[in-house]
Amino acid sequence: MSSISTVGESAASQASLWQAIADTEPLAFAGQTRLATAIAQLSKRPTAGCVLSVYRQKVVGIATRQDLMDALAQNPDWANMRLAEVVSRPVMTVTRSAVREIAPIVDLLEWHRISYLPVVDECEHLLGVIDRSRLLRALQEGRSSASDPSRRARLFADITLKIRQSLQLKDILQTTVDEVQRLLNADRVLIYQVLPDSTGKAISEAVVAPFPSILEMSFPEEVFPEAYQTLYAEGRVRAVADVRDPQANVSDCLLEFIGQWGIKSKLIVPIIRLREPSANAAAEAVPVRQHLWGLLIAHQCAHARQWSAFELDLMQQLAGQISLALSQGHLMAYLEERVKLRTAELTEANLSLQQEIRDHQQVDNALRQSEAQLRLVTNNLPVLIAYVDRHQRYQFNNQIYEEWLGFSPKEIYQKTMKQVMCEADYNRIQPYVETVLAGEQVSYESELTFKDDRDRSVSVTYLPHREVSENSQSAKGKLSAGEVKGFFALTMDISDRKAIERMKDEFIAVVSHELRTPLTSIHTSLKLLATGLLGDLLEEGQEMLTVADENTDRLVRLVNNVLDLQRIESGEVTIDACDCNTAELVKQAAETMQGMTQQHDIEVTLRAESLSIWADPDYIMQTLTNLLGNAIKFSAPGKKVYLSVGSAGASSEVSSNVFPNTPTAALFCVRDEGQGIPTDKLHSIFERFQQVNSSDSRKKGGTGLGLTICRKIVEQHGGKIWAESQLGKGSRFYFTVPLSAVISPSPARPH
Repeated sequence: MSSISTVGESAASQASLWQAIADTEPLAFAGQTRLATAIAQLSKRPTAGCVLSVYRQKVVGIATRQDLMDALAQNPDWANMRLAEVVSRPVMTVTRSAVREIAPIVDLLEWHRISYLPVVDECEHLLGVIDRSRLLRALQEGRSSASDPSRRARLFADITLKIRQSLQLKDILQTTVDEVQRLLNADRVLIYQVLPDSTGKAISEAVVAPFPSILEMSFPEEVFPEAYQTLYAEGRVRAVADVRDPQANVSDCLLEFIGQWGIKSKLIVPIIRLREPSANAAAEAVPVRQHLWGLLIAHQCAHARQWSAFELDLMQQLAGQISLALSQGHLMAYLEERVKLRTAELTEANLSLQQEIRDHQQVDNALRQSEAQLRLVTNNLPVLIAYVDRHQRYQFNNQIYEEWLGFSPKEIYQKTMKQVMCEADYNRIQPYVETVLAGEQVSYESELTFKDDRDRSVSVTYLPHREVSENSQSAKGKLSAGEVKGFFALTMDISDRKAIERMKDEFIAVVSHELRTPLTSIHTSLKLLATGLLGDLLEEGQEMLTVADENTDRLVRLVNNVLDLQRIESGEVTIDACDCNTAELVKQAAETMQGMTQQHDIEVTLRAESLSIWADPDYIMQTLTNLLGNAIKFSAPGKKVYLSVGSAGASSEVSSNVFPNTPTAALFCVRDEGQGIPTDKLHSIFERFQQVNSSDSRKKGGTGLGLTICRKIVEQHGGKIWAESQLGKGSRFYFTVPLSAVISPSPARPH
């Protein structure tokens, strides 16, 4: 609610003004009135421009005719709407006692940008509505006379409306001087701007013929000295009826200066703006100072003129309007600059967004193309490829599923593994699925029935798909099961490979058995000849006999190694595990190799910790002697070979970070000072017939199967074997065997 206080008028004038500008019988309804009812009543009152929502005679909402038409157009179900859904809240009102002059009401309508103003009594009960159209008609009727104060107010309001119709400062100033000149019937009205250097010029002017124009003419500081500027900045108003009257106190030099434009009377009103303090001044709480921006001046040139109080009051009010326009112009310029900057920012953001959209489109196109290429590749690979999510639903299958199993990718999509497989097959692979969903890679071999009812051997690998993020690592550096999104399943047909392996094993077994008996006989015969019991040979014959003996010995070892490896891989070997003392095993291995060490002039150094392991002592001895034999053969005479055993993680031979937790295994190490092994050979030397230097190995009597047998034996015991080496400095071979404390004794386990 607003309260407007103005200079009082007579009761008759107020009543006349009230009847002229107010609708005393406005359309008012309760908020729950149907919208259709309000529109029907409004159509019967063409002069009414709005309807009011009231509650206990108090105005709570307002809707213009345009608001109702918009609601009608935008809501198909408008017939069921209530008036409360359309009206605007809160409502600006004015008391009846404040309706005394038109000008303040015009200001109120313009300031709040409204066309209708409800009028209430002191109890806030509705009395009527002031609308803009009635107000303008009242102003038009009041132009004929300015003698009546109410007429003067309406006239001022009319000028104010014209001034506010423009947003450009230049147009506002020109409208002001034109209207004042026409209203006062003055010969010249101008606006004089005071410049920062105390000079000035006329920037707007309205002048009648034949008097000369002084527009854009500059005036020196002497015409308007700083002392005068100070007086006008403090609000001085000067009305001079006759500039040549001695009582007017106009200096002779100024009379001479203004005489060239024929000025006989003048009325001067200051235009004052509030100057904002600087940032420092604001911090020091310096008050806002008044700043003289310029002067609103009226000249009478044809004759002397006595200026009336109305004219003086009108000039002062219009000067105030100009001051307001200057502030608004400054604000408008600031807002326009802000709008320009914001528009530039939005344009840049829009361009960036468009570029981002284009980038996304390019990425999407690239992804679609990549997906098409990936599907093309996977559909042509002779492998079953699938992606299964964490709920065990198939999300991707390649075309080979249909060729092998008779299931098209569309049939399998979004189905669970249990729905696709029979119950027995699913129960068999369920542990592997649970393992991969826990974040571990799984590989296994199985049998798979193809769509032609043939059983084929397959190798299956499950690869977990993890969503890796900064916080996904656990304390041990592993990903938890909840972070696995699904897994990739790769299934290869290895039936042909299995058949070849079976044929190869059978061939090796047959050949080895067939070779073993004659080789043993030949080797025995050569040994007998070498003793000289059957007669002495010539020196040349003795050399040939030695070569033959060495080669048959190598062949016997090769056949024995092949047979051992074949038995281990075929599962014919039985590990007779028992509690063994590591120190005793190391000592026995060194004693077994004593003859070889003397032959090659090698010293074996032992460092053994007494530990109890659960192992087959014969196979551990075979592993140790194989590793010691290699170390001795590939070491130069006079060098040392080191054999040690200790708790895994406690041995100085290997970094403690390999086994950071409490030791659960014994760690054996064989170290030599030989030529070393290249880094790229450290893994392949444990495969069949793999040697670092085949020619050198033949000279040393190697078969290429010793390390493979060692690896098989260690793995059968649940341990690991690996090698470390530096060229020119020697090699280290490690293997682990579980301690008895972590293995529950059980009957002999077949492997």
